[in-house]
Amino acid sequence: MKETLKPGIRYEHKFVIPQSKTVPALYPESEEFAAMPEVFATGFLVGFLEWACIRAINPHIDWPQEQTVGTHIDVSHEAATPPGLEVTATVELIAVEGRRLVFNVEAHDGVDLISKGRHERFVINRDKFVAKLGAKKGARSI
Repeated sequence: MKETLKPGIRYEHKFVIPQSKTVPALYPESEEFAAMPEVFATGFLVGFLEWACIRAINPHIDWPQEQTVGTHIDVSHEAATPPGLEVTATVELIAVEGRRLVFNVEAHDGVDLISKGRHERFVINRDKFVAKLGAKKGARSI
């Protein structure tokens, strides 16, 4: 982690919602999701907010050896967004506690505020993390 990784880092990330990020596309295996309206899915919204947080801090860590993983998410999904609209995530790093990072997050679709809340991430060493995953996979096959 670099010395510049401090509270106050802000980032704005924009993305035009394609059909592939709507509720029916979230789990194509689910007939319940397939029957739902084609609006930006909450699962994809969470990923979009994570993406913005990652982009915000990557210049402040030793990317790609250091990366971050999401550890907690507490956000609302307040308004439906149809495909074709551009969504904007605004994120701010509000706390750095060792390797734990806390963000305020919100998203807007140009018409409505669609989400707000908090997100936490944890700085990892990618190689060590992947090694632990390998050990976990090996333990499962025994």
